[in-house]
Amino acid sequence: MEKIEHTTVSTNGINMHVASIGSGPVVLFLHGFPDLWYSWRHQLLSFADLGYRAIAPDLRGYGDSDSPPSHESYTLLHIVGDLVGLLDSLGVDQVFLVGHDWGAIIAWWMCMIRPDRVKALVNMSVEFHPRNPSVKTVDAYKALFGEDYYICRFQEPGDIEEDFAQVDTKKLVNGFFTSHNTRPPCIPKSVFRYLPDPPALPGWFTEQDVCFYADKFSQKGFTGGLNYYRAMNLSWELTAPWDGLQIKVPVKYITGDLDPTYHIPGTKEYIHEGGLKKHVPFLQEVVVMEGVGHFLQQEKPKEITDHIYGFFKKF
Repeated sequence: MEKIEHTTVSTNGINMHVASIGSGPVVLFLHGFPDLWYSWRHQLLSFADLGYRAIAPDLRGYGDSDSPPSHESYTLLHIVGDLVGLLDSLGVDQVFLVGHDWGAIIAWWMCMIRPDRVKALVNMSVEFHPRNPSVKTVDAYKALFGEDYYICRFQEPGDIEEDFAQVDTKKLVNGFFTSHNTRPPCIPKSVFRYLPDPPALPGWFTEQDVCFYADKFSQKGFTGGLNYYRAMNLSWELTAPWDGLQIKVPVKYITGDLDPTYHIPGTKEYIHEGGLKKHVPFLQEVVVMEGVGHFLQQEKPKEITDHIYGFFKKF
């Protein structure tokens, strides 16, 4: 870990913290919520050994990167703009792109908006869905799952932060990362007051890992990450010009069979029966990992590295 370099890059009006290691073709790793560059610690080291330059930023709002206060500064266009500026500042023309969770959403849209900057994509957990022109994103989730669905509960500034504050940050981090509950994540009001103690840590997530995340989120809070959800309807408005476009870069998609995103009604059929391929025509592989939850790059680091490398070495 001490071999990983940490720098700050000025891009798109913010200062972005970047972890990187190695030399060669660039692989850019994008984390999700509630996560950090640290999510990719295993892959950074492995890809450096494989002859790549591995780069993992703290996305805006996270870790040691800047956190603009307004949720209106967290649209998909802002985040993709940050990444284009990052690549420009590093003198990198094209990258192999890897995304997970929110990082996957951003990666899909980077391939939509700036396919010229992406050689190939491996995306995890969140499949691509085209923009629905007839209903805003958050409104659609509310209609499907109700007001307590986590995306809906995240909308009101300060509300969920108050709930999170009722729980020790280490306990919260442990709960986020180690849960294998496949039901749609709903958060009733004040549920955190009665949050049970999480089970013993699994082998892949150590006390050191918990402390790293808890320290960063204790310093920074969760608002930056929550602002991605609060900007979803604004992103819906701003991305209207790309309606109907397909994602035309080579893609491999990976998920875990215990990932709650995989159990959203209709998702399995969409992924396996041609829906995803219709919108991502250069989709070459779909992998469903058995016994693996949402944070698959940390749960099964070697297997994920092998999947990513096996795909990228073709190009």
